[in-house]
Amino acid sequence: MNGARQRLLSTPGRILLVSTSILGAMAFLWPFLVSATGTVDSAHHHDAPILLLVIAPLLLVLLAVEVSRGRIDARGIAVLGILAACGTALRIPSPGVAGLEPLFFLLVLAGRVYGPGFGFALGGLTILVSGIATGGVGPWLPFQMLAAGWVGAGAGMLPAGTGRAERWVLAGYTGVACILYGTVMNLWFWPFGVGGSTSISYVAGAGLATNLRHFIAFDLATSLGFDLPRAVLNATLILLVGAPVLVALRRAAARTRLGPSTEVLSEVAEAP
Repeated sequence: MNGARQRLLSTPGRILLVSTSILGAMAFLWPFLVSATGTVDSAHHHDAPILLLVIAPLLLVLLAVEVSRGRIDARGIAVLGILAACGTALRIPSPGVAGLEPLFFLLVLAGRVYGPGFGFALGGLTILVSGIATGGVGPWLPFQMLAAGWVGAGAGMLPAGTGRAERWVLAGYTGVACILYGTVMNLWFWPFGVGGSTSISYVAGAGLATNLRHFIAFDLATSLGFDLPRAVLNATLILLVGAPVLVALRRAAARTRLGPSTEVLSEVAEAP
């Protein structure tokens, strides 16, 4: 029996998810392609609002497409809202302090159960709502929405598995994803964050190899101390409370139209 299979997105949903991801990748990787100038205070001052105005509607369109295709019903949308509220509540007590953000364990488990499209939408929506709730609205917000969305979507693409083996796979994925989240997020401000010609500074007009080497050095020197605690915390939460949370999420999936497979329904029926 396999309790981890999810119904994939519809074809229009996949096109939207891929298109949004390509747009996001371009937003993150542009310093390696063109020269960036300015300061941290002015970083993405003009393009971040535009990016936010593009991403937020795309999340709504993605959900609308899945609703129209019969992949998600009204109760599924309600589950999305409840999980976004739970993620916001997890983020409020420690909004990135020392990297201790327990949001990601819930995001990974939900993406695992409900699939990549739901995981992507949940990641983006949770960051948006929590940003508004905590006053954390700024040019970094659309980049956080994209990065968190990718974490949730990736969890929905993991190979099938059950029981303890599944939880270890999820814990390993969560640890790696939390580190990569921090690494990717560094890209939004790195070109503007280090002045002068240091070994970790962005060099306008330099080749890809030079800036990539400087970025890796910057990430190791400034971000790893935040990324590792985030990875350890969320991976540990997966191992400690992942089993009952997965059961609860799968029971909710069995009562909504969120694409649980026959195997998922069988596992829920057998769960204590």
